[in-house]
Amino acid sequence: MSVEITIEKTQNSRIDQFDPENIGFGKIFTDHMFLANWDGTTWTNPRIVPYGPLSLSPATSAIHYGQSIFEGMKAFINKKTGKPMLFRPRENAKRLNRSAERMVMPSVPEDLFMDGLKKLISIDSAWIPNTEGGSLYIRPFMFATDDFIGVKPSEHYIFAIFCCPVGPYYTKALKVKVEEEFSRAAPGGVGFTKCAGNYGGAMYPTLQAQKEGYDQVLWTDPLTHTLVEETGTTNLFAVFENEIVTPALGSTLLSGITRDSVIKGLTHLGHPVTERNLSVNELKEQLNAGTLKEIFITGTAATLIKIQGFGHQGTYFEVLDQGDSAVSDSIKNWLDAVRLGESEDVFEWNESV
Repeated sequence: MSVEITIEKTQNSRIDQFDPENIGFGKIFTDHMFLANWDGTTWTNPRIVPYGPLSLSPATSAIHYGQSIFEGMKAFINKKTGKPMLFRPRENAKRLNRSAERMVMPSVPEDLFMDGLKKLISIDSAWIPNTEGGSLYIRPFMFATDDFIGVKPSEHYIFAIFCCPVGPYYTKALKVKVEEEFSRAAPGGVGFTKCAGNYGGAMYPTLQAQKEGYDQVLWTDPLTHTLVEETGTTNLFAVFENEIVTPALGSTLLSGITRDSVIKGLTHLGHPVTERNLSVNELKEQLNAGTLKEIFITGTAATLIKIQGFGHQGTYFEVLDQGDSAVSDSIKNWLDAVRLGESEDVFEWNESV
């Protein structure tokens, strides 16, 4: 069922300030945003308005008690048709609602999510970079808005979507530090959701790793700190001589949509992936034996990035210079071609706007 959305277009577009060749990541935003309000019973007033500040009470519940969730997704320009394409947007809608359920927030109907999203992208389609590595990053999010101080689920929420044209999130292979003191999540917690607190809590250990010369943290399981989980922004894959492995999902790992796409894509290309426990010691043993060919990470913002090496207990282990990148190169090229309309969309992942 189509959702009736009111539209207020900006009188002062900033599109002339947009340089597709020099955009970075997350620094500039398109002209409009989508908003809808939960009144305690239903979603009301779906609307597209000029991008700008939101008026909130100092007592806004999300600020104090953390009911805030989000998604990350991308739109691309189809190289053949020149039209905007969304990559697996309905998977983001499903994951948003899984997060919402765990955080005691209302679900967002798929038609509200998709209609608001497509209308917004249609209006701001001129902001989609048609450059190498460029895309329109899309941020759907929801947060509690009760003007109330007290620990209980909010009765009112805002669901919103805004967009920013972006270039590559990372521009080089990364060095990661295996984290053994801090934990990103715990069993029974909210590690599988995209709630804001997961990222806030990760900032301190990430900063400490960066002071040691690393780019990111490689999280390990919170109970033993021996099993690899994910990095601060991505899922992880290891390519061994006879096996491609990614850590099995659980309550402490985020189910990445790019992760799932890579698993399906690699299988399609003849490289099946094993989802199982992966220990830090196994990575070191395989590296020493010459059977660890590469490590790469995947995520919506990052897409697919190689791992240069990892640090563990004070020792740095070089990976990229000792292996090869045949698997990661092949799946990245395939995935890019599918998203840009240059290769057959065998899984019907793309949706036109």
